Amino acid sequence: MKLAKPLLIAVAALAIAGALVYALTEKPAAPASAFTTLEGKSITLNDLRGKIVLVNFWATSCPGCVKEMPNLVETYKQYKDRGFEIVAVAMSYDPPNYVANFAKTRQLPFPVALDVNGEHARAFGNVQLTPTSFIIGKDGRIIEEKLGDLDFPKLKAMLDKELS
Repeated sequence: MKLAKPLLIAVAALAIAGALVYALTEKPAAPASAFTTLEGKSITLNDLRGKIVLVNFWATSCPGCVKEMPNLVETYKQYKDRGFEIVAVAMSYDPPNYVANFAKTRQLPFPVALDVNGEHARAFGNVQLTPTSFIIGKDGRIIEEKLGDLDFPKLKAMLDKELS
């Protein structure tokens, strides 16, 4: 009987700690960004509510970005009809003609936007390193931020769960 009281206190403390962690980890809302695609079309994250959106900051001069593009294309094709969207945002230092050529020669099927003055990178917490990706939930909140190469098996498992 003497063991029950300390055990009960420990369980209660863990429950309180868990509730505190949950409350403190509420996902932040994605910035209200309006992207302009290479074709001149405007896309806002608000327009994409109800979908899982991957905003990928990248550059044609970034080896990791170039390496992950085929996986992004394949993932997009696999999930786009189930409510998944990608917006590939080229960094402000990337020459627009390089970005347009890359998108055309690689036949990127998702929207590619230019961040001409860096406003999108600033809005997403001052992104400076590429690739940096943000996965945004159907509710417009950031589910995950990933610096570096995406873990595509993990991404697909999350998409299977969220889009089922």
